[in-house]
Amino acid sequence: MVKVSLCMIVKNEEEVLRQCLESVAPICDEVIIVDTGSTDRTKEIAKEFTEQVIDFKWVDDFSAARNFAFSQACGDYILWLDADDILTEENQQKLRQVIADLDESVDAVSMLYQIAFDEYDNPTFSYRRNRLVKRSRDFQWIGPVHEYLEVYGNIISADVAVRHRKSDKSTDSVPKDRNLKIYEKRLKQGEEFSPRDLFYYANELKDHRQFQKATIYYREFLATKKGWVEDEIRACINMASCYRSLDNLEKEIEALVMSIIYDVPRPEVSCRIGDLYKEKNMFAKAIIWYRLAIEVDVSDSQGFYQESYATWYPHLQLCVCYWQIGDQDRAIEHNSMAKQYRPNDTQVQYNEKFFKEYAKNKQ
Repeated sequence: MVKVSLCMIVKNEEEVLRQCLESVAPICDEVIIVDTGSTDRTKEIAKEFTEQVIDFKWVDDFSAARNFAFSQACGDYILWLDADDILTEENQQKLRQVIADLDESVDAVSMLYQIAFDEYDNPTFSYRRNRLVKRSRDFQWIGPVHEYLEVYGNIISADVAVRHRKSDKSTDSVPKDRNLKIYEKRLKQGEEFSPRDLFYYANELKDHRQFQKATIYYREFLATKKGWVEDEIRACINMASCYRSLDNLEKEIEALVMSIIYDVPRPEVSCRIGDLYKEKNMFAKAIIWYRLAIEVDVSDSQGFYQESYATWYPHLQLCVCYWQIGDQDRAIEHNSMAKQYRPNDTQVQYNEKFFKEYAKNKQ
């Protein structure tokens, strides 16, 4: 069986590191923890799992730290995680099986990354990342912030999900504007941004409510025509969110429609266009877009995937829209479909009660 090295970079992660390592360390043959300046009990906790706890001076460059961690590995393959990631018991077993079955011709294994959850702890936002990579290929991390691992060759997709549980931290030791400041420092130094830099800088501006400036950089990113298609689609969606915050409906619609240039309409795009028509009481037109959200299958996409926009949400909106145009049977049908995904949803339950009272009164 191949040997696996777990490589992590950490800083002030005492609240979450233990649960992460308990979920994954037993699966790996080697655990390497690179600490970039912790002032809490992070290193003490790490040493309970491994002797390889190594200090690395922080230089505002995530790739430098991750590449250093990778350089310390001795296993056949390298697995990487962040301190606030965990593997459930089910996914621990799946990962063990992936490693047991791993053929040495495989250069990398991608896994699902679940980063948001509903009130029932079901994942609502996920995408794929190359998590397990062949050490001999010497794959490198690129980019000081929002770094990515440049991987190529024989890449397989595994049915393993890593759960990002940042909510388990009661405090966040990382300054909220850290990434934004790194980007602005690079700009001030006259550095030319790559298309990926432009995209993620725009995201940081959006997250810091600098909406007008964010739209400028999203458009600059799209103008390069050198971005990953999934990032191009996400740039259009994020730009639409900026215009909504700026109360510019015309530009919001323009940005959503622009995303269709790059691929079939993503369910999120279809639902948001449907929402715009629904807000104007143009229910027949809204129905077209909500149905499209259900019918277009993008579950195999490597980009961001928000399951709600392809499942319960459009069904719930179709329930409302069909009722408004007088098609009660279809309204009831779509509420039942939404219930399959969210049986305890208050709106679904309210609709059920309403339909029963309506039928009773009608009789």
